[in-house]
Amino acid sequence: MAIDRARIEAAVVELLHAIGEDPTKEGFSTTPERVAQAYSEFFAGVGEDPLVHLAESVPVNQLSDAVVVTNITVRSMCEHHLLPFLGVAHLAYLPGDRVVGLGKLPRVVNTLAARPQMQESLTEQIADALVEGLDPRGVVVVVEAKHQCVGARGVEQTDSRTITIASRGELTDPVARAEIMTLIGTSTAGHDHG
Repeated sequence: MAIDRARIEAAVVELLHAIGEDPTKEGFSTTPERVAQAYSEFFAGVGEDPLVHLAESVPVNQLSDAVVVTNITVRSMCEHHLLPFLGVAHLAYLPGDRVVGLGKLPRVVNTLAARPQMQESLTEQIADALVEGLDPRGVVVVVEAKHQCVGARGVEQTDSRTITIASRGELTDPVARAEIMTLIGTSTAGHDHG
């Protein structure tokens, strides 16, 4: 789906009028086009299929215990306020009969995050994409993010983080999931995620 930048620019002009600003004022001369460019990036995943990134998988002869990728940068926009939430995703899967290049996993995250989202839905969508695209024995997805709609407005909790978890298959078992969560926690210890 193509982003309609002209409509975004017109909407920004209207928004500036609506808040009592003069869109022709010196500081705002390029604001509409800058916002349109930013929104083109923020919402580039709208209408895009995240499974295209998992199409080129590699068959494996022996099963790996787990593939774990941590600290994948997440940038998305809250669908309620159109304010950003920023953080990291940690993905783990137990391969079935194939694996995918490690660089493909962040692409799945980026595609799904580049649309208006709720963090809870984003976490579930990533897990579902991995299940559909790789047919693994199990999946765990953890997303940890700071939300500007919580930090910059309303309750103004600037240090709060939200953690969401989705698990599928064999990794819904509490013991198996706990082992993966320990691996994720060990690999992220000491990192600031927000």
